[in-house]
Amino acid sequence: MRRPLAAIAAVVSASFLLAACTADKTQIEPSDPSATSLLSQAPTSDIAPDDSPVYDQTVKWSTCGALECATIQVPLDWTDPGGQTVDLAINRSPATDANARIGSLLINPGGPGGSGLDLTESFVAMAGDDVLASYDIIGFDPRGVGESSPLACGDADVIDAYYLTDLTLDTEAAIDDARQATADFAEGCRELSGPLIENVDTSSAARDMDVIRALVGDEELHYLGYSYGTQLGAVYAELYPDRVGRMVLDGAVDFTLPVEEQAAGQARGFEGALMNFIDWCLDQDTCPLTGSPEQARQQFYDIAIHARDEGYESLDGDPVNGNLMIYGMVITMYDEGSWIYLEAGLDEVISRGTADIFYQLAGFYLDKDPSTGDYLSNSQWAFTAIGCLDGGDPEQFTVDSRADFRDLMEEASPTFGWWFASSLGCDGWPWVGKEPVTALDAADGAAPILVIGTTNDPATPYAWAESLSDQLASSTLLTYEGEGHTAYGRSNQCIIEAVDGYLVDGEMPVSGKRC
Repeated sequence: MRRPLAAIAAVVSASFLLAACTADKTQIEPSDPSATSLLSQAPTSDIAPDDSPVYDQTVKWSTCGALECATIQVPLDWTDPGGQTVDLAINRSPATDANARIGSLLINPGGPGGSGLDLTESFVAMAGDDVLASYDIIGFDPRGVGESSPLACGDADVIDAYYLTDLTLDTEAAIDDARQATADFAEGCRELSGPLIENVDTSSAARDMDVIRALVGDEELHYLGYSYGTQLGAVYAELYPDRVGRMVLDGAVDFTLPVEEQAAGQARGFEGALMNFIDWCLDQDTCPLTGSPEQARQQFYDIAIHARDEGYESLDGDPVNGNLMIYGMVITMYDEGSWIYLEAGLDEVISRGTADIFYQLAGFYLDKDPSTGDYLSNSQWAFTAIGCLDGGDPEQFTVDSRADFRDLMEEASPTFGWWFASSLGCDGWPWVGKEPVTALDAADGAAPILVIGTTNDPATPYAWAESLSDQLASSTLLTYEGEGHTAYGRSNQCIIEAVDGYLVDGEMPVSGKRC
């Protein structure tokens, strides 16, 4: 649920007539695993990652609209740095002032599974003039994502069946079936994607970032990562502490927490965001919710449960079940500017008994065209593959342990807890990462890092920013007091000035600064 900013921006800027909005992307088709490109045909050798031949390639930039684009090669498997390679798509907006240029600023929108290529143009439109003068802005699609060698897991029917089916996991048989469904889905990904599916972990993506750093001629990596991108940056700092330049981690993820604690933190975060929305809504003359905040929360809960148990119809007759309803609801909580869409969706359900707005919003969350049913990117299954590789060996659920987990989730979130407990997560996923990073000890030697937390962030709770900053000995925590997910580019001038001052002049904000 750590979604890319592009998805949030799509909702915030969308017309109220959501049905008329269609993203300008190409539908993702299954790839041929035999088509994976090769930079080196040399046999496997016992060489270090830094000695990989990918560091010797030359980047060939070409014009792509307002930006420049290129494709580079990175090892398919970083435990075999001289072996088979895959494509990594990158783009850049050159620094506007050659005399002021510091180097390149690599950016990542989060996810995992978000497209950095998509972020570059919007970042350039948002960033301050001094940042754009000082840096080439470089975006990239991480391994397995988008225009880099992409993961494929099947057609839309396969994806829908796995992600959108509402599950009732109250018997051992149901749990066994769900576990087998995950194993079967993963095997389908392996058949379509080849060994790439086993090598899209965050440590591998961080090593890819070091290749980008070297190929653009920088001695240090200057980096700004949002949400999951903070995990990617922190892992880079652990693997390459002496190569960290000016690094900003916004919407910090404490990926060292146990999985169940991460889930509970997000459940609490979205419950808090919901209650803040309700307080706002009840002050509006147009709010369809009524009564006290707790009565309004109960109305919200009842709508979600009705979707799960009976379903709603959208305007074209497509059903809106529990999963689609929650996806449509929670995407509006990433930015308070999109609360108006949550209000409109609730009004439609309460006044007309249909859920077309939530159906359209769920499409934005899933990066899916609601009018055709086509997925416009592979972010959904990339999210799963990356997260499950990073998560290590998952817990094998039983009826009793799942009941305990559900109790934990419902305590954290009376409204959404049932949904957080409605799948087995990575239980059944057959692979784990080969180079997991579970602590940030080596990162103590990194240059100063700026960590940003938003006090009412639902997806990456503020406590995670505090914790990640504590673990990164060289870091300073900058706090945005507000709603929504992440801060830089969507909060206030205080945050912009603090971040830009650090990136351009190297001036770290004072410890404890709040905006």
